[in-house]
Amino acid sequence: MDILETAAYDRRQRRNTSCALLFSLLPFFLSTALFFYLWTTDSPASIVSAAVKTAPTVLLAAVVLSWNGGQSVLGVAGGLLFSAVGDCCLVWPELFVHGMGAFAVAHLMYSLTFLSSRYPTRSSSSLTIVLFLILLTIGGGYYMYIYPFLQKAPDSELLIPGVGVYIVLITLMGALAIRTRHAATLLGSLSFIVSDIALALQVFKVTQLQHGNTIVMGTYYLAQLLIAVGDIKATANKEDFGKWKRS
Repeated sequence: MDILETAAYDRRQRRNTSCALLFSLLPFFLSTALFFYLWTTDSPASIVSAAVKTAPTVLLAAVVLSWNGGQSVLGVAGGLLFSAVGDCCLVWPELFVHGMGAFAVAHLMYSLTFLSSRYPTRSSSSLTIVLFLILLTIGGGYYMYIYPFLQKAPDSELLIPGVGVYIVLITLMGALAIRTRHAATLLGSLSFIVSDIALALQVFKVTQLQHGNTIVMGTYYLAQLLIAVGDIKATANKEDFGKWKRS
């Protein structure tokens, strides 16, 4: 009977936690809806448009900090804040390289977090290497595909090596996300890759996607949401496991 009561209590706790997390994410959903409501293809670059664009990511960082504490500044919360810097830079096309650098730091912080004890190893390191090589091969093929367009860009001397390094970092992040075996984390990393692919196709004038910005920002906000939720869930699962071991 005690075991049944404990199991029922754990289910109630998980349900209450999920409801509390959903409630704390409401500002993110509202700010995302505001962005899509206000944004148009001819929206001028301004401080206001930058604030509207970065608000969802900053709010997500605040949610992660409130759930996981200050140590997450060096992890997913920090990655979200660097992403917000990248969002702000991309409002002005001439700051694209700076934005790419900020996102590269964010991917590095995500990768280090996925390697931490918060995400227990559930697959062999050799499998992680294989997955990384597969993703890197795909990324390398994509890099070769857009290379002629990078050569035509005004900042080609910075973009050609910069985009190459960026592809390596986001590929590493994706491979390490697969390694965690957390569904939200995995889907978030893949959504981030899709968003960046769609963005590059437009920025480097490879092709113009119909509703391209909606695709880019929709998959981007979804990616950040899933990575944030995955990190919160991973921390909660670790704490629950620690309590179980001590009991």
